[in-house]
Amino acid sequence: MPAKNAQSKQGLNGREKAATLLIALGPEYSADIFKHLKEDEIEELTLEIASIKSVSSEDKERIMEEFYQICLAQNYIAEGGIGYAREILEKALGAQKALDIINKLTASLQVRPFEFVRKTDPSQLLNFIQKEHPQTIALILAYLSAQQASQVLSGLPADKQVDVARRIATMDRTSPDVIKEVENILIKNLSSLVSEDFTSAGGIQAIVDILNSVDRGTERHIIETLDIEDTELAEEIKKRMFVFEDILLLDSRSIQRFLREVENNVLGVALKGATEEVSKVIFANMSKRLAEMIKEDIEFMGPVRLKDVEEAQQKIVNSIRRLEDSGEIIISRGGGDEIVV
Repeated sequence: MPAKNAQSKQGLNGREKAATLLIALGPEYSADIFKHLKEDEIEELTLEIASIKSVSSEDKERIMEEFYQICLAQNYIAEGGIGYAREILEKALGAQKALDIINKLTASLQVRPFEFVRKTDPSQLLNFIQKEHPQTIALILAYLSAQQASQVLSGLPADKQVDVARRIATMDRTSPDVIKEVENILIKNLSSLVSEDFTSAGGIQAIVDILNSVDRGTERHIIETLDIEDTELAEEIKKRMFVFEDILLLDSRSIQRFLREVENNVLGVALKGATEEVSKVIFANMSKRLAEMIKEDIEFMGPVRLKDVEEAQQKIVNSIRRLEDSGEIIISRGGGDEIVV
């Protein structure tokens, strides 16, 4: 292959720029970079480097500057997301230059869909998407963290909560074109952040994680409605999650363990709205003196808002879930695979 001067060709393509950058960096740094590349990429770059006779100082400075800006953009994205990176770059370089850098970066990186949305306040996101079709909302929430998605789900109208939850649970694979179309609704003038592969999101575990984080009222409403509309799906979801009434599934040691984590005033409020069965099993696992004291507190408590009862119950559930995550207690959710020996 005849050698060529790097400055002899205007508008270098990506491979030529990469080769020029490696030449400018020198053999030591280039060798370190090669360790992270695939064999075919190394072969292509080696051939490209071999075909370049020399690199002008102008080309070297221009490509190094471009590389530096892309590295900065990547750091900004890691620090605060796509929107933050674009804002900083716009202030430093102008809107068009910033957009060019972001486009180059997102075209080469496999950035997870809706990356910019995960940096958005859930309340703002709720205002923006609550009027969208339930399938659109489900797709967006499936790519958010469980905590973010739970806040948005809790803020939706009651009838839409169930519909969105069902769609997340039954979601499997979504084509890049559909994701791109939804992303374009959320942000303008930004290139697609998805790779060409189909991406998986949603499913039973996704909605379980979300429901485990929502408030008690939202959780109960969705589960009870799904129980009527799609019993099989509701049962599958309930098998994987823990609700306050599931305290009945715990053994005595586990109940005594989580009671040590719960403040008496929280327990009293929670039991104000508990079933007789749940109250009975809890009182049976504490000292007689403490049980009588909490019963007296409940008696003299007077009317309590349902919201306060639900919040207290959710605090207890969260404690139980944390103890399960740490391996201190075991929750039997049914099925033969939960046998403990």
